[in-house]
Amino acid sequence: MDHKKMGDDIVRLVGGEANINGLVHCATRLRFNLKDSKKAERETLEKHDGVITVVESGGQFQVVIGSHVAHVYAEIMKNRDFGGESSSTTETTGEKTSVLSKVFEIISGSFSPLIPAMAGSGMLKALLTVLTMLGWMSDTSDTYLILSAAGNAVFYFLPIFLGITLGMKLKANPYVAGVIGAALLEPNFTGLMDKGSDVSFLGIPVVMMNYSASVFPIFISISIYALLDRLLKKIILKDLQLFLVPMIALIIMVPLSAMAFGPFGTNVGDWISSGVTWLIDVSGILSGIVLGGFMTFMVIFGLHWGFTPITIQNIGVGGDPIEAMAAAAVFAQIGVAFGIFLKAKKDKTLRTLAGSTSLTGLLAGVTEPIVYGLVLRYKRVIPIVVIAGAVGGAINGHFGVKMTAYVFHNIFAIPVYTPTVVYVIAIVCSFAIAAVLTVMFGYESKTKATVAEVKDVNDMNTGAMSESKTIEVPAAPEAKTAEVKKEQIHSPLTGKAVTLSTINDPAFSTGAMGKGLAIVPEIGEVVSPVDGVVTSLFPTGHAIGLTTGAGTEILIHIGINTVALKGKHFTPVVQEGDIVRQGDLLIQFDIEQIKQAGYETVTPVIVTLTQHEVDVFETSQEHVQKNDVLLTLVV
Repeated sequence: MDHKKMGDDIVRLVGGEANINGLVHCATRLRFNLKDSKKAERETLEKHDGVITVVESGGQFQVVIGSHVAHVYAEIMKNRDFGGESSSTTETTGEKTSVLSKVFEIISGSFSPLIPAMAGSGMLKALLTVLTMLGWMSDTSDTYLILSAAGNAVFYFLPIFLGITLGMKLKANPYVAGVIGAALLEPNFTGLMDKGSDVSFLGIPVVMMNYSASVFPIFISISIYALLDRLLKKIILKDLQLFLVPMIALIIMVPLSAMAFGPFGTNVGDWISSGVTWLIDVSGILSGIVLGGFMTFMVIFGLHWGFTPITIQNIGVGGDPIEAMAAAAVFAQIGVAFGIFLKAKKDKTLRTLAGSTSLTGLLAGVTEPIVYGLVLRYKRVIPIVVIAGAVGGAINGHFGVKMTAYVFHNIFAIPVYTPTVVYVIAIVCSFAIAAVLTVMFGYESKTKATVAEVKDVNDMNTGAMSESKTIEVPAAPEAKTAEVKKEQIHSPLTGKAVTLSTINDPAFSTGAMGKGLAIVPEIGEVVSPVDGVVTSLFPTGHAIGLTTGAGTEILIHIGINTVALKGKHFTPVVQEGDIVRQGDLLIQFDIEQIKQAGYETVTPVIVTLTQHEVDVFETSQEHVQKNDVLLTLVV
């Protein structure tokens, strides 16, 4: 994969560099803060080869691309300086943002840059646990202590790191913010704890606490510092701001943090953690059902970030039950992927996707490709994910399983959960239930199309429009009954038929998009290859998707990279939701103008999804007329 080209494409499709306020990345996503999200070409971006999906959550425009996200991010940041910073949504777009969304945006934007360091450190701690359990290393040896320092450092000094990322997020000096966090861990300050209650600042009593691995105190302190920083810059002469602003900020904020914000934040964290623990104690089973069954969807909407500060707080005092219960959802997702791998014997593309994402989930705990590539694509498995996750979560909740180090939920992280045996039983149950149910009940469901405006079949030629409604996709003659084993896809174009492998685009030539043929058009007209409904129509008019009554989805993509023409030379004559009959005109395009613009006109006709496992047979004709049989699907 060309990471540079992909990065450039993504930047262009989110509205260009001028539309980007900030950019960070986590394990699988590029997280953009855009000035105006409406400028982003979301549909085109979602269809881009290598992009799994696009999510807007917590004030961020998130492009999910998988485990190679760091490479794409690095290419984007070459010769660019987004700095990971972002203005607030209200400042940049004028749009109103709810307080809850703003809180989630700040939390996610602060933790996202730290996740690789936290996850890597957590896995190192898991490795050390295994080595000591096996007796291969002593927990008093120099080697162990050095590696333990590496595993503990990011958590012990978390107030410093969070100070920096929060400073960036809140548009204050991130390094001064980091110094505020560091002051709470400096030996002169921590040494005051030996004095007990006899500590004061200018005669005002100071309640000493241990702020290592704490979250809430630094969130409060830096939020106040950001306001102070703006105020000082308004009232201090510009020539003196270089040293006066940070000096005054430190003089004010460090004592205030020690006397007020720190103790208050610590108590807030303790109260929240105690509240969560109380709820779990009241009904660990119910808590596990909720967290294990529905954490998948909390992640989709970005709501899981609300648990992160509580998780860190809990780990610092012995262990976190929330993530232990939520881990069941991860293994339920992996189980669904493995079930699809076992079930999709004839669909090599789907089988490859399911198999590779299963391994990624098991070995790395990264399941976004499963969620967006499989679970949300095959809605039938959603209740399976909920049931399997709820069972595992209930087991962990009932027996009080806790996570003792911040890790991604994968098989290598098992040693950081206690009691370990119960945790293993829980995740195996979630995995097995999801896999078995997927194999038993399948992953596909009947296709329906819900449209805003649908043309009545009898009025298609007159242009009359019917009322908004939900309709069944009209069945093709060969697909009216379950006994029929064959479905035909007719040629939407007149021209030369060529194999997909000859196309200068790996998304098509490798078969990643699906099976089919391509046509080098001689006439600039695309007609419907089936009876069906228009389920997708690109705003640029260069591509169209249709679904037949048998549930088969077909993509017609006019030319290669022609999305760059931004609709020039393409004239669609239908809309999304229109019912069409085989042979009806869909799109007109100017072949010569497209060629003069430097683009190939070869048009792939792809079967992207079927409701059954099928074999696809291609026509043997070298030249096809529109309405000739192009592909035959046999169950």
